[in-house]
Amino acid sequence: MSALVSVEDLRVYFGDPAKPVRAVDGVSFSIHRGETVALVGESGCGKSVTSMALARLVPQPPGVYAGGRVLLNGRDVLTMKERELRALRGNEVSYIFQDPGASLNPVFRIGYQIAEAMRLHRRDVHFREETRELLRLVGMTDPDRAARAYPHELSGGMQQRAMIAMALACRPKLLVADEPTTALDVTIQAQILELLVSLQKQLGMAILLITHNLGLVAGVAHRVHVMYAGQMVEAGLTEDVLRRPKHPYTRGLLNAVPRLTGSRERLTGIEGVVPNPARLPTGCRFHPRCPYARDICVSREPEAESAAAQHEVRCHVWREVEGAP
Repeated sequence: MSALVSVEDLRVYFGDPAKPVRAVDGVSFSIHRGETVALVGESGCGKSVTSMALARLVPQPPGVYAGGRVLLNGRDVLTMKERELRALRGNEVSYIFQDPGASLNPVFRIGYQIAEAMRLHRRDVHFREETRELLRLVGMTDPDRAARAYPHELSGGMQQRAMIAMALACRPKLLVADEPTTALDVTIQAQILELLVSLQKQLGMAILLITHNLGLVAGVAHRVHVMYAGQMVEAGLTEDVLRRPKHPYTRGLLNAVPRLTGSRERLTGIEGVVPNPARLPTGCRFHPRCPYARDICVSREPEAESAAAQHEVRCHVWREVEGAP
């Protein structure tokens, strides 16, 4: 089955062309219809820039699409004209951005903001009825009241549901959810994720879930891609990556996830910080923080290789990591 989205060797740089900031540097992945793919990594690793590039939303300048392709249904988004992009954005590809309180316009009612995309792409529908149906679909118990409300009159969870309704207004083929639960408490996080899974089954859309928390993806994503310093360092089926992580960075992320069972030892963090993309280390970009680093990790950049069926890793010492306790 052909992929709905196919990203091939994507490179997005910023700043001086002579010394570019390589925010996304050779990223490749695909998303199939009806599938949820999670893109995981710490803040600053390039997740959001990658997701914005799917609809060519990175502004030029300061951004530069330095290479690669983003194929949506076989069409390269990076070579589209502005008219084609306007037809794509919000229609075929739609976004849920983090912090709904900052994303919603405070001076317009919720119903007006939801109907705005339909005015551009779905002029054949009755806007008020469709808005009411969308709000009902995302779990608003009183959709008429929610449609009349201003953003400040809704709770954080209700605002996020309104954002999801806006994103679904044109029945997109791909929904990009960029940290959709960051500003919410744990109970509401679970409700929002359950809602996304339910809506995906009803509408048959694909989802790209952006998050820094591997603990969120276990019951949601079919496949996981772990990103570090602008590169994919591990990718595979969710169960394989969570149960049998190959890359030291993936292990570090998993060790930082709180557990309700097991020992009462303190969580183990990853020492150091994500490197500045303008001053990347030589060799493996993770080696300054890696407890398994060897001389080869400092001197030579690793290539992605197959560690198992549908499981890739970019690491010189992944076999040693796999056998570690």
